[in-house]
Amino acid sequence: MARLGETLRAQREKKGITLEQAASDTRIREKFLKGLEDSDYQTLPGTVYTKGFLRNYAEYLELNAEELVVQFHQERDQPDAPRAFKPIGPIMRRNLIFTPAVLVPVVVLAGIVLFVSYLYYQFVSFAVPPKIEVTDPASDAIAQSADFVVKGTTVPDGRVTVQVFPGPLTVADIHPNADGTFSASVQLNPGANHIVVEVLDVTGKVGRASRTVRLETVASTPGQPVIIVEEPANGATFTNAPVLVRGRFDPTVTALTVNGVQLPISSARLFEIRFTYPAGKQTISIVASNAAGGTATETRSVTVAYTAAVVNVTLKGGEAWLQATVDGTVVPGTGRVFKEGETATYTGREVRLRSGNGAATVVSYNGQPAVALGQQGEVVERVYTAQ
Repeated sequence: MARLGETLRAQREKKGITLEQAASDTRIREKFLKGLEDSDYQTLPGTVYTKGFLRNYAEYLELNAEELVVQFHQERDQPDAPRAFKPIGPIMRRNLIFTPAVLVPVVVLAGIVLFVSYLYYQFVSFAVPPKIEVTDPASDAIAQSADFVVKGTTVPDGRVTVQVFPGPLTVADIHPNADGTFSASVQLNPGANHIVVEVLDVTGKVGRASRTVRLETVASTPGQPVIIVEEPANGATFTNAPVLVRGRFDPTVTALTVNGVQLPISSARLFEIRFTYPAGKQTISIVASNAAGGTATETRSVTVAYTAAVVNVTLKGGEAWLQATVDGTVVPGTGRVFKEGETATYTGREVRLRSGNGAATVVSYNGQPAVALGQQGEVVERVYTAQ
């Protein structure tokens, strides 16, 4: 079974996403993403934060977040090596005679043990973090409104901080009531939100609790179909990557379009499509209709940016010998004949394409409209650089 980091890195590279791009899209620092991919858990923050980062990164890469969280615990908490026990020698019995030479050291040793035990008890009592419990939501939950109230209980003299990831949104210096109860109003982002609640007591110790709340906005007008858009988040930025649009709909939906593209109505009531846009602000419109004539529309505004040359190649109308060189290195698997219908994406500071059939080699560069490289049978070479 592949290690957690290997699974994350392989999926990211499969999607053609750089670590820098992933950090920008997920708003997770690049060094933490690298720590996850290298399985270097010593460089990562506390377990609560790491699990939140892992869930968000897994959903970004379209992996099963819960399975990866379980694997994270398995890899982080490796069992101790079995202990080796030496055989016990035969017990030699002898009579114990209490003399001053024996009694005085025993009394002194007992006093030392009692004193050390007392110090240990005081230290442990002082070092225990303050208790904190999130009562609402009592567990991971789904919300229908972006306005959300987090409630819980903790020590009355503590100071509570609530953070929402991605963001992060921070609500700080919350004073619990006399009975230890507290509440905080936060704004959720569409999709998964990781909420971390911390309490700082008067001795400087910190207690933590967390919840994951998914915001799902639905149409509520009677007679309208229901659309739940899981991605993209409104206002999201996509760097060097296509825009993923996905979600689900209710059983009454009979037609569904995304920016005018008709999608099939699957029995699983799920939809997913990717769009490659040029740099700038883009608006995505998802429209669903039902047999009763009702319609529902969801829109998302996103920003597309390019820090590298992203070249999408499709073979249309024939086959062609094709070689791709990215940042001076020939891409493995190229330098061969590509069949009609094959596609590939190359990303780098400089992408060089050489084709033996310009007419069949159709290229889109950084979201621009796709064009053929040349004429039928023409040998063509093109160089694309980061903008």
